[in-house]
Amino acid sequence: MNVLWIMADQLRWDYLSCYGASHIDTPNIDRLASKSVQFDRAYVQSPICGPSRMSFYTSRYVRSHGATWNGFPLAVGTPTMGDHLRNIGVSSHLVGKTHMIPDREGMARLGLDPRSEIGARVAECGFDVFVRDDGTNAINYPGRHAEDYEDYLRSHGYGGDVPWEEWANTAIGPDGSEKSGWVLENAPLPARVPKEHSETAWLTTRGIEFIEAQGNAPWLCHLSYIKPHWPYLAPAPYNDMYSAADMPPVNRRDGEHSHPLMKSWQETRICKTFSREDVRDTVGPVHMGLIKELDDQLGRLFAFLEESRRMEDTMIVFCSDHGDNMGDHWLGEKDLFFDCSARVPLIVYDPRAEADETRGTVTDKLVEGIYLAPTFQEFFSGAGLPHIYEGRSLVPLLHGQDVEWRDHCISEYDYATRDARRAVGVSERDARLTMVFDRRWKYVHAETMRPMLFDLETDPGELHDLGDNPAFAGEIARLRELHFAWTRQHHARITRDAATIEKMTDGREPPGIFIAHWDDAEVAADGRDLPSHLSS
Repeated sequence: MNVLWIMADQLRWDYLSCYGASHIDTPNIDRLASKSVQFDRAYVQSPICGPSRMSFYTSRYVRSHGATWNGFPLAVGTPTMGDHLRNIGVSSHLVGKTHMIPDREGMARLGLDPRSEIGARVAECGFDVFVRDDGTNAINYPGRHAEDYEDYLRSHGYGGDVPWEEWANTAIGPDGSEKSGWVLENAPLPARVPKEHSETAWLTTRGIEFIEAQGNAPWLCHLSYIKPHWPYLAPAPYNDMYSAADMPPVNRRDGEHSHPLMKSWQETRICKTFSREDVRDTVGPVHMGLIKELDDQLGRLFAFLEESRRMEDTMIVFCSDHGDNMGDHWLGEKDLFFDCSARVPLIVYDPRAEADETRGTVTDKLVEGIYLAPTFQEFFSGAGLPHIYEGRSLVPLLHGQDVEWRDHCISEYDYATRDARRAVGVSERDARLTMVFDRRWKYVHAETMRPMLFDLETDPGELHDLGDNPAFAGEIARLRELHFAWTRQHHARITRDAATIEKMTDGREPPGIFIAHWDDAEVAADGRDLPSHLSS
């Protein structure tokens, strides 16, 4: 049995037709959903690339793994999904992006050579790398893993110093000049690279090549796409496949933000830019085109899996690491806990017969990104790791079992590096937000400031913050206690499992240690023996 774990970067849950989107058609992802369980209430542990992914890869909350922002390394020694799967004989491989930053200082302190087998796995978040591509150029980000794709482009005649920039993320304007894909007004122009050589097409091919190269040993492949993450530039015909008329209505209202942090956030450059109608009307259709391209390529991948009969022995998971605000709530980019950013698609296909009764079903059970690693562990018949994994396995839901399920989920956000933090005068140490969501009420704890509160039953668009309304003090107190209870849990006791702790409890003091015994009789009554040289 194997696992193919597909992740798209910056893909909203509501931009897929199987999730009810009417402005875009994604038939291949829909086809996967028709054979799977579709999770309708899936939330990531942080609505930003790096921290979200580190939680996926470790099954630990952001406060536990500590990589709270992009560019913050995962501490050396942090156990990962790849480490645990390898312990039960399953190899874990990467094809694409991780946003992983190695803890180089920690590795140097411990003498770990990143070129060694162990060092490479530590530096790559526990994965054996088939190909890594983080969607960055090699000049500004040396070693940031676009080299393989650039070599591929050069082999097809697309040369230059930085082919990733010069072909995949550059267009030709009407006047014949080159236009950067980083500049939003250029988004509707077709990328210089043709669709058959786009990053999305190339990663699909590499994923197929990886699977073709595998023998009978069990494996997990993390096929992690760059798109539809920015730069918002697509190859023809995806660049102009949609227009502003195809975009769903923007979700926001005048005077929406009353919280001091949100008022400052709304004034940042990214948010002011994406709040402009002309920007959304220009960029949004191209974002949709990138999603359509991804769906088309997944159709090619799924056809290969069916033809090779890999659908019979491979669990397939499709998700994203976070969404995209795209002007909703007067916000740009990802960030923060509105559903457009923190809620993600999650589709799980289990090939086993036990999953037959749930195929094509949708569940509204609350699930988190950290639930995937325990799911894979159980799928491969590995022992549970509840002292390490903070998530839980989805297998009971995949197999239609009636199990007690968690009634709230948690997400975190470290905004220490964001401009809004200084605007509201918050220390970098206090710049943290925590979301508690119970399917109706979304509570956001903001250190040093009042909380935010949204009632998704009466306000599904999350347009009215009730955090300063005294009429909802009871809900705030209840959710605050859920947050406090979560913080009181063990988050760091990962080196001893429950069985070991129970055994230590049964044994009391270690052998050879005698505490508070008055005489030999008490020692004997305790079922213990003094050292042999003291025996009469």
